[in-house]
Amino acid sequence: QVQLVESGGGLVQAGGSLRLSCAASERTVSAYVMGWFRQAPGKEREFVAAISWSGGSTYNADSVKGRFTISRDNAKKMLYLEMNNLEPEDTAVYYCAVNPTNVGWADPQRYAYWGQGTQVTVSS
Repeated sequence: QVQLVESGGGLVQAGGSLRLSCAASERTVSAYVMGWFRQAPGKEREFVAAISWSGGSTYNADSVKGRFTISRDNAKKMLYLEMNNLEPEDTAVYYCAVNPTNVGWADPQRYAYWGQGTQVTVSS
């Protein structure tokens, strides 16, 4: 059973930056797509970004393109999300997840393992 633990969330002013981290318990995640999702109060969980098993390919939601960068370090079993130029609309709980199917990168149904989430709050 893969366990994921996110960290790095917090309160930041609009225009600021945060770096989220996700630590995986098993090295097997290095073979799979990993992604970040977020959920704001009263809204459905939405896709943010995903990265291939090697880190060579990434895919971002239109709402974060040019501002967020996903990366991973398989040797350390870590996933990252660098968030710049944050906006109040980015306020949400952010979750990392593992997609063992390696297809449907933006589809939350493809992700089998999820972390508990970390809160990001952007003030205006």
